[in-house]
Amino acid sequence: MTKKNPPKPELSAAELQLIDRLREHPELMERFRMILEITAGAEGPLKRADEIEELLIEEMRRLGNASLGSWATRAEKTLGEQVKQKEPSAGVRKKKR
Repeated sequence: MTKKNPPKPELSAAELQLIDRLREHPELMERFRMILEITAGAEGPLKRADEIEELLIEEMRRLGNASLGSWATRAEKTLGEQVKQKEPSAGVRKKKR
């Protein structure tokens, strides 16, 4: 007797949108993947609850740092474009030696 794998349900529109957005930010995708692995207990021997909590807190810090870095990069780019549109003569100048 062979076991049949049940068919996987179709992804919802929200799930597809989340996947697309995570693909745009691979550093965030990696952080979420690590959090899920810790939660599933996929890494090695069984750990105590306080060890898992410590691992999750550290991953959440990394997620926050990656999120903020991603946001800052986009905000800087957007602000630069807005300044150039408002004041076309504005630009970065090099210092003279």
